[in-house]
Amino acid sequence: MNELESSLKEQPESYLLIGDLALTEMKLGENALAMTLADRGLSANPIEKDALTGPWPLEVFARVTAATGDHDRSIAALKKLLSIPYEGPLASHIPLTPALLKLDPMFDPLRNDPRFKALTVTSAATAAR
Repeated sequence: MNELESSLKEQPESYLLIGDLALTEMKLGENALAMTLADRGLSANPIEKDALTGPWPLEVFARVTAATGDHDRSIAALKKLLSIPYEGPLASHIPLTPALLKLDPMFDPLRNDPRFKALTVTSAATAAR
């Protein structure tokens, strides 16, 4: 954790470091700090300015907002991510798909939300066409 924070001081606009730190703080239960970092990541590398890596902070944002209870913003981010091709930010670099949303435990807080269920069902039916 201290390594991430010191690296971020050296590279304050590194959306990769910001995202790692946001996810770490989220897992430690530091929700307010995780949200601040997730928002900062969106600002550091907006999807509108970088179509290649801009989705990375958006996926981190979707994960953090799901875990911290901001379901509206998480679902909006997921809708955007499911509508575009991108390489995922986590170690495997796999983008989110409707099937992965069903399995990813980071999205467990959204499971009972009908809008989340629609993302996993509707998109899967569309992909099958």
